[in-house]
Amino acid sequence: MTRHVDPLLDELLAPWRELIGADFDGYRHHCQRMLTFCQALHDCSELDRQKLAIAACFHDIGLWTANTLDYLPPSIAAALACLRQRGDEQWREEIALMIGEHHKLRPVRDARYPLVEVFRRADLVDFSLGLRRCGLDARLIKDVRAELPNAGFHRMLLRRAGAWLIRHPLRPAPMMKW
Repeated sequence: MTRHVDPLLDELLAPWRELIGADFDGYRHHCQRMLTFCQALHDCSELDRQKLAIAACFHDIGLWTANTLDYLPPSIAAALACLRQRGDEQWREEIALMIGEHHKLRPVRDARYPLVEVFRRADLVDFSLGLRRCGLDARLIKDVRAELPNAGFHRMLLRRAGAWLIRHPLRPAPMMKW
């Protein structure tokens, strides 16, 4: 096992391999990088790590399950189905918020669920290719990105965003929130 790979996250992602297809390695690496960044941003308990792994697995899954850039609602639905299957429904609200708010432009201030902001910041670090570090050490980001390369993830996002923009010019980024 490599240093920055979480086995629970890989287990959760495995059933989606065929659906995600050629984008699987890129998405897997994005999720693993995010989870690593979450753990670097926050002193995680084992329960925290499990919640973050579930949220990471499903946070963008609607790109494939619903084939849309408006992927937050189907991503949340898939995560909630996983929670029901696992018997972890007590985490519904927190994981739905992690997924639903992960593209929020401003910080999430919710004292009940500090992992929501941790998750948002970790996604921002990875989405920005480390240009936004959110307090993380540049060396950590570089090491994680070397171990878990992009594998076309950002190229796939640009391709999908371009296709969406052509079809929906007045609603260019439905997943973004102020």
